[in-house]
Amino acid sequence: MSLTYFKRYQMELDLQTLDIPTSELPGGYRFAAWSEDDLTRHAEIKHISFRNEIDANVFTCFRDVEGCQRLLREISGRSNFLPDATWLLEYDDPTTETTTTVGTIQALVDVQQRGAIQNIGIHPDHRGHGLGTSLLFKCFTYVKARGLSRVMLEVTSQNIGALRLYKRLGFRIIKTVYKPAPIFTY
Repeated sequence: MSLTYFKRYQMELDLQTLDIPTSELPGGYRFAAWSEDDLTRHAEIKHISFRNEIDANVFTCFRDVEGCQRLLREISGRSNFLPDATWLLEYDDPTTETTTTVGTIQALVDVQQRGAIQNIGIHPDHRGHGLGTSLLFKCFTYVKARGLSRVMLEVTSQNIGALRLYKRLGFRIIKTVYKPAPIFTY
């Protein structure tokens, strides 16, 4: 098996200098707080959000729902998991009268006592409405309430949309890392 390396940025935001706005959502959208009962919904939307993205090459667990479930069980089972900074985003579709899960975010406390965002995913059909920003602000509010003054995340350098969002919010690159990933040939 061959490996390729993906360039990733570790980014950090100082929450002490950020006036976190109230998380505003467009009509029909609402937040759902973490519940162990919703682990499968988190996994399903994580899979939908990442399966066709560059990160599915970096993290093979994103390629199927079962991999996402394993990842979420691992994240939520850790002693440093932040359930109050972990959210689902739901959409009530008025035309079909159904509720759909369209976003997810999870967070931990890292060894440097920062909020560490593990994943933020938005369903491709619901991107471009500020939902990622709203999920981040919701997460930041609870990270800051825990007394943590900084938040960090890691992003693949080719994920231009996410990089643009993080930089707009004030994240700065603090380190460049290279993540090895297998090259699959079919």
